[in-house]
Amino acid sequence: MIQTVIFDMDGVIVDTEPVHRYAYFKQFEELNIEVTEAMYTSFTGFSTRNTFQTLKEQFQLEQEVEDLIQRKRSIFNDAFDTKEDLELLEGVRALIEDLHQNGIQLILASSASKVTIDRVFTRFGLHDYFTHIVSGEDFPKSKPHPAIFEHAASLSIAPKENCIVIEDSTNGVKAAKAAGIFCVGYVSAHSKDQNLDAADCIINHFNELNAQAVKILN
Repeated sequence: MIQTVIFDMDGVIVDTEPVHRYAYFKQFEELNIEVTEAMYTSFTGFSTRNTFQTLKEQFQLEQEVEDLIQRKRSIFNDAFDTKEDLELLEGVRALIEDLHQNGIQLILASSASKVTIDRVFTRFGLHDYFTHIVSGEDFPKSKPHPAIFEHAASLSIAPKENCIVIEDSTNGVKAAKAAGIFCVGYVSAHSKDQNLDAADCIINHFNELNAQAVKILN
């Protein structure tokens, strides 16, 4: 029986992708580099650090990775704080509340920084539902490397065989499967060109899940 649900954040709980996109492309313009759509899409599931490590190598950037990260976060935070129409994805709050009320442990495992996660969780009052928050900034390699999900599963009240991951990205699904965890692929309208075929099951809306259905998955 499933006892723990591990959530991704961007594209699963909230759509901060337009804010990230704005911040990244504003910075790309400042750096005078041309990042193609295909390259940008390939970064889905990457931490900010891994994204800039890749870009620094690709474009021979002079700036230190840490400085690039701080500049992007500054642009993102300013945009996030002024974006009034930012909302949780449809149906996800009801699912989170239902899982929590039925004794299922919730863990967040997101490539986002701790600062960004805290901003989202504070804005939408999510802290009380999740027992642990795991940020990709604490791992040297991003999804599809399984480290973030392996660590999240280690925090579970149950063996990983009794955990599931909800993911919306190709890299996220690969990471969950590499960690040996049952993966629900969420077809998010906000995550473009993602291949979820490797997921164990695929949903198009969170109303397809509830605590009783989750408990018998896998």
